[in-house]
Amino acid sequence: MISHHSMTALRSMLRMCVFAVLGVALAAPGAYAAQRKPSSDKKQHVVGKRPAAKSSVDSRKTASRTKSARLIAASARAPVRAVAPRPSFGKLAGLHDLADPLDLQSSVALVVDQDTHEVLLSKNDHAVLPIASLTKLMTGLIISQSGLPMEEPITITEEDIDTEKGSRSRLKVGATLSRREMLHLALMSSENRAANALGRTYPGGLQAFVTQMNVKARLLGMTDTRYVEPTGLSSQNQSSARDLAVLVNVTHSDPVLREFSTSPGYEVSVGKKTLQYNNTNLLVKNPSWDIGLQKTGYISEAGRCLVMQTQISGRKLIMVFLDSAGKLSRIGDAVRVRNWVESMTGPHSQVAGTAAIKG
Repeated sequence: MISHHSMTALRSMLRMCVFAVLGVALAAPGAYAAQRKPSSDKKQHVVGKRPAAKSSVDSRKTASRTKSARLIAASARAPVRAVAPRPSFGKLAGLHDLADPLDLQSSVALVVDQDTHEVLLSKNDHAVLPIASLTKLMTGLIISQSGLPMEEPITITEEDIDTEKGSRSRLKVGATLSRREMLHLALMSSENRAANALGRTYPGGLQAFVTQMNVKARLLGMTDTRYVEPTGLSSQNQSSARDLAVLVNVTHSDPVLREFSTSPGYEVSVGKKTLQYNNTNLLVKNPSWDIGLQKTGYISEAGRCLVMQTQISGRKLIMVFLDSAGKLSRIGDAVRVRNWVESMTGPHSQVAGTAAIKG
């Protein structure tokens, strides 16, 4: 028989076991929950550290946003260092240092009466400089006189992509147009891939085409002129204002080149798309100008260039402007020459004597 003392001890032991079991049961949910939550959970707190107060977190976020705003504002106030364009060959040669009565922005200029060959204005007209896309006038002349079928389809290939200057084109590889359409785009909107494709598909290929360009230049007496490709992207395509006036005179006699170079705009269908192209010369859309042929050009080595055949005060004039400094300055020079010619009275020789500049 169990004594009273033994019974009391047994009851104490049972109570301790129950409390131990309850303690394990109470602790288990928290432990299991901790196992279910990944260690990367943002809501999990490290044991022994108090969770950050919400107001403290908000304060740090606000401070961070304020700091970011200050950095952005400081960057906006900081002066922007623009990358200066490379100076043109004419600039490096000091051709812009020569002043002229009309204050032209082109370092090279030549204005000639097309009928009498009288020089009305000349400025550094013998200087040999890169001519950029004025090259495409010779490209157009070779194609126009080649006798090749103008409706023959030509497809743009990887070979037509500009690796010289990295210029863009809306004529993607695989685009197919007729030779006529390619010529139109090359002359009117100075489309480089079109011009290269014209040369590439010439009998004998691109090298034969460039050879023909140089042969034609020699036949025309353009002794200052050299071509290495048909687009003008290379600065090695070079000429003088005197030679270019000869080229303008010859190309003006070609009705196809006159039409294509002076059309204000042109649409072509490429696959399911219709592409709208515009003339690179703003003056062709001006009804007060009578322009028979024109071509613009630009690469950094050449500056802004422009050649035109136009009628002013009843006179057929050929204008050549090379190495103009600003985007619209070549147009401004053409306007200045026109205003000057219109303002002059008396014999033509007086006009020529007023602004003949040798350089």
